[in-house]
Amino acid sequence: MDGKRAVQNNTGLGNYSRYALNILSLAYPSAQFRLYAPKNMPNERLEPLLGRENVSLTVPDTSFGGIGRAFWRTVDLPLDLKRDNVALYHGLSNELPMTIRGVCPSVVTIHDVIWRRSPADYKAVDRRIYDFKYGRSARIATRVIAISECTKRDLVADFGIDPSKIDVIYQGVDPIFSLDINTERRQEVRAKYSLPAHYIACVGTVQPRKNQLLVVRALALLPKNVHLVIVGRMDGAYADSVRREIERLGLSDRVKHLQGVPFTDLPYIYADADASVYPSRYEGFGLPVVESLTVGTPVVAATGSCLEEAGGDGAVYVNPDDADSLASELLHIIDDRIYRDKLSRYGRRHVRKFSADTFAKATMASYQKAILAFS
Repeated sequence: MDGKRAVQNNTGLGNYSRYALNILSLAYPSAQFRLYAPKNMPNERLEPLLGRENVSLTVPDTSFGGIGRAFWRTVDLPLDLKRDNVALYHGLSNELPMTIRGVCPSVVTIHDVIWRRSPADYKAVDRRIYDFKYGRSARIATRVIAISECTKRDLVADFGIDPSKIDVIYQGVDPIFSLDINTERRQEVRAKYSLPAHYIACVGTVQPRKNQLLVVRALALLPKNVHLVIVGRMDGAYADSVRREIERLGLSDRVKHLQGVPFTDLPYIYADADASVYPSRYEGFGLPVVESLTVGTPVVAATGSCLEEAGGDGAVYVNPDDADSLASELLHIIDDRIYRDKLSRYGRRHVRKFSADTFAKATMASYQKAILAFS
């Protein structure tokens, strides 16, 4: 497995990489899972996984710094795979080594084509690099895992990938979201962050694609006792525009921003919210939707990409440009306890399809198809 993101990223692709490693190494204890990462660095969420007998980490023996490590990951890594007699290589974060063809079967997980759907968020040179690296990886892979039907459609339409070699496998949430929400711990988290009595949770980096301006404008239409809690990094020009809009609408005392929240606190922040909101214009999947539904908190999400796959009938959906509709749906959830409880039940039922067992079996089936196709 490509271990770069598992080692270096604490969110997003890192979460997916650690989730895959965790679930697969538990489900298949007789299989050996080796991470290949450009460097090793402390990661408290990875370390327990590396303590398992069937999990190990390999880093390159290079003295050429970052350039040497990048070259190893892109070009030289297949030499190590051949030396180690690896049965299959899984690129967990959109990429495969350029020279892997013919060395061993390969599977690559493609998460999204966001740089094509939201080009304004990316530099032109980065878009060209992603087109080359990710498109080529999907073409040379023995099998491709897409994290949603939306991503599969985009791969076929944008890169001409044969749909028959794409397996759609949904990511599940970390097991911490499925634990009983302990009342005492909930109170501790509420006190830790001084959470308001009634709030809407909005989890995700503040950026144009995530569309937090819509949430702020919807908040202005809600009763004054309803607050907004934004959880995620908030910097850059778009974040500044969100702050200005909060101030212009007189909402400064109703919006709380939390950054650097420990992963273990997130389930309680979701659980104590009246609802959560995820109005992103484009996602590969939308894991925060599933996280919220898993703890029983209804979601209002945006139409237009894959969020209906993530939320099913446990969420409601609005046009990502319609603040009035967003406010109306949120108010319905807040004011109507019967409706809120119904959505909560539907949501918990829907997220069963994202179980760890389903993920493990489907991923192993993709591996087996890749091995058969390669032989």
